[in-house]
Amino acid sequence: MKFYSLEEGERLVKAARHSIELSIISPSFKREAIESRLSHFDQNHGIFVTIEHYPTKELRGCIGFPRPTASLRTLLVEAAVAAANEDPRFVSISHLEFEHIVVEVSILSDPEPIVAKGEAEIKRKIKVGRDGLMINSGHYSGLLLPIVPVEQKWGVSQFLENICLKAGLPPDGWKNPNARLYKFSTQVFREKTPSGEIEEVEFE
Repeated sequence: MKFYSLEEGERLVKAARHSIELSIISPSFKREAIESRLSHFDQNHGIFVTIEHYPTKELRGCIGFPRPTASLRTLLVEAAVAAANEDPRFVSISHLEFEHIVVEVSILSDPEPIVAKGEAEIKRKIKVGRDGLMINSGHYSGLLLPIVPVEQKWGVSQFLENICLKAGLPPDGWKNPNARLYKFSTQVFREKTPSGEIEEVEFE
């Protein structure tokens, strides 16, 4: 699904990098300063910002909003700052690391409930490379972006097992009648090198 042109994607990724940089220099920076330069992006989309170490591609932070709670320009800045400083799996990005990271922005479609009769039909409705997954079950929830099963070389069964593990559920938690599965698509833009050329990622 295409939401934006490559030129627009470049603006989003550069704004995310700038937000990360300012959060390192001055944690209390005025986020409105970046948002005001993104007035074109007033649509409502979910968004994730992912940070990886270059060139190892080691994950360094990933935070986002699966459902739009504000305009894209606002959520972009929030997600970028949070990915750099608030991902509980990692320490905050330091100024020494800043020149050795690549930034990726994923724009999400609205989550679509997976309605199916039986486990086989659920699997048929999921396509690796196209779909991301969300699961809600009681107080547990988890999300995996579409690019994850591609990078990990998972099939649909492994994808379902790992979305459960991400949510803190047993691997077969998706089979629970009370579990709610959703799928969504993304448009992804990322830097090829730190502060370098920006590309649209195709992974189907």
